[in-house]
Amino acid sequence: MGSSSPASPSGARFEPVSVAALVGRLVGTVLDRSADARSAGHGVRVAVDAAVTDDGRELADAVAGALADRGLPVARVRQEGFQRPRSIRLELGADDPDAAWERWYDDAGLRREVLDPLGPAGTMTWVETLWDAGADRASRAPRRPAAPGTVAVVDGRFLLRWELADAFDLAVHLQTSAAAQARRTPDDAERQRLVSSWRRYLDETDPAGRVLSGAASGVVVRYEDPRHPALVSPSPSA
Repeated sequence: MGSSSPASPSGARFEPVSVAALVGRLVGTVLDRSADARSAGHGVRVAVDAAVTDDGRELADAVAGALADRGLPVARVRQEGFQRPRSIRLELGADDPDAAWERWYDDAGLRREVLDPLGPAGTMTWVETLWDAGADRASRAPRRPAAPGTVAVVDGRFLLRWELADAFDLAVHLQTSAAAQARRTPDDAERQRLVSSWRRYLDETDPAGRVLSGAASGVVVRYEDPRHPALVSPSPSA
């Protein structure tokens, strides 16, 4: 498959769904898991994995808001608050096409400060951010306690990479072609980093294939136009 289209298993089926219905389905799945987690004394960790940061942020905000409306405690976390220092991110220059994939995000910090503590046998604490990218310094965000059953809703890129995938209980992987990524990423340097790095992510980790095969728990959503998503499922013979 060429780089202009996201990878989908051969014969995959697409079910158009409204944004409200998509959020409702995701919330229903999380509600069941939260009840079990509350009984077991830990949290639920949800990834919204998106190439375009605005896409992931908006969907994650909608899911988090709907969960909060139903009375669930929510820890809303943005991967953008777990960037690495500028000197590391831009070590090979602002136009390095592999920078986003290789050096942009502090995956270990996200696991250490949010995902592992809210998982089974965790300390049930979390921090909202570690790094203030604008000031290029530690954010010094306070550590917060979390009640059993708290749902951490995390949006970001490459969240099903091997370093993070096992730390999420549910993943929502948004499929967006390179052409759509480029249209919705106006900054030239960011666009160059994003398209190249996202292609490496798909090629090296196959997030959609792992979710659709059941190797990772979650859903795949075709997201060419955020106003018109479509649920992706394997064909009956797959």
